[in-house]
Order: sequence, then C-alpha cells, then structure tokens
Amino acid sequence: MKSLVRILGRLPRGRALALALALPLASGCATVQTPDPRDPYESFNRAVFSFNDGLDKAVLKPVATAYHDVLPGPLRMMVRNFFSNISDVFIGVNNMLQGKPGEGFNDWARVLFNTTFGLAGINDVASEMGLEKHNEDFGQTFAVWGAGSGPYLVLPLFGPSDVRDGIGLGFDLYASPLLAYHNVPVRNSLAALRTVSERSELLEASTIVEQAALDEYSFRRDFYLQRRRSLIYDGNPPRERLQDEDSSLVPAPDGDTNHVARN
Repeated sequence: MKSLVRILGRLPRGRALALALALPLASGCATVQTPDPRDPYESFNRAVFSFNDGLDKAVLKPVATAYHDVLPGPLRMMVRNFFSNISDVFIGVNNMLQGKPGEGFNDWARVLFNTTFGLAGINDVASEMGLEKHNEDFGQTFAVWGAGSGPYLVLPLFGPSDVRDGIGLGFDLYASPLLAYHNVPVRNSLAALRTVSERSELLEASTIVEQAALDEYSFRRDFYLQRRRSLIYDGNPPRERLQDEDSSLVPAPDGDTNHVARN
C-alpha cells in the first residue's frame, strides 16, 4: 500500500489516470445517490468517462502492461526521470507566477543539475542533492490568482478536470517544451512514450481501484477534486466546514468552503 502511494505521489498532474486514482479512498466509495452540486453535467461526464475507460482498457493499459513487463525497472526509472526533468522547466515558471521565487529557482536548479550531471535528466541527481521536486501547473496558478474552478468536467482522452483546470491544461500543452519540438515523428513518439510510462506506474493502483470502488466514476471525481484542492494549497488546505455545521454555507467559487487566498 505505501509503495503505491509513493508511486502516485511521483506522478505529474497529469493526465487522466494520474489525477484519477488513489488508494486511501477506495474502500469508502459508494454509488452516487443524490446529484452532486460540483458536477452539474454528470450525465455527459459519465458518458465521456465510459469512453475514456473503454479506450484505456482496449489500448493504453495493455500497452503499458507490455512496457512494464518488457523494460527493466532501472530503465523505466530513467524514462520517468527524463520527462520529469522536462516538466520542471514550467513547474518553475508556475512557482514564479504564484509568487514563490524560492521554489521556482529550486525547480530551475533541478533542471540545470539533472540535465548536466544527470545526463539529460535520466538520473535525478537533484533530489539526491536535496532539491525538492514540486508539482505545479497553470491550473493551480489560476487558482492562486483567484479564478474559480467552475463545474467538474471529464475531458475526452485527458480525463478528470474542471473548467479552470481544462483551460490550464491548454496552457500546459502549449508551453510544453516537449510539444514545441519541431520534428513531428520524434515529438509524437516522445509524447506516446511519456503517456505509456505514466500509465505503467499506475497499473497496480488502477487494478485495486477497479476491484474496490463501488462506483469508479464518483471515486475518481472525488479524488480528483480533493487532490487538486490539496495541490493548490501546497498540501495544507484549510479545514472544510461540513454542511450540517451551517445549513446556509455557500461554497466559494473554487469549490472550497473555507477559501483563503494563499500567500
């Protein structure tokens, strides 16, 4: 269990499955009985969820399983480190935009040391030097700037999101150094390799979720919203007030009931 939690913690924001899965909540999931005010488009979202899930089971999961079985662990780690190093470039940008220059310079120092001494990032020497790996994106930056989350959305291919994070994802993709590479075949191959690598890290976790969750859709939605809230507050979100504590409680625009701007 602990090893799987560590696996999930290493993964970037991303992408559909990385944001959708977590083990600690699995045993508590139950089928949705009443409409969730955070999810006004649930019928549409469930349809997209079914499409994404079918595509994952038919294509992505088998490919990721073969990748995991064929490539030895150290080589898979090198692939993961390579893409993690690329992501640190704009993680640093987002930390700067969020008013955290210390973290931003830390991220760029990681890129410098991992690209040079880590041989193009395949070795994470920065972590060994004590430079912490962060997890930031444009969706989190917009939240820090005060943008509300909007309704929960399931995006085709990308999975769980909301209006704010969907827009942020567009910025993430546009700014990605990987997608800026002009050689289209190489760029597409690297993007595919990154997707398969991230999915392979979640094989065991996704199997447990499939077996434990009574309603996968609601489980992934609830985990996504909780995880994003934690990321926005850098792991220290304010306490959420329960509805029965104040029947007149109105959630803040970002979906947090005790929203406090982060300094």
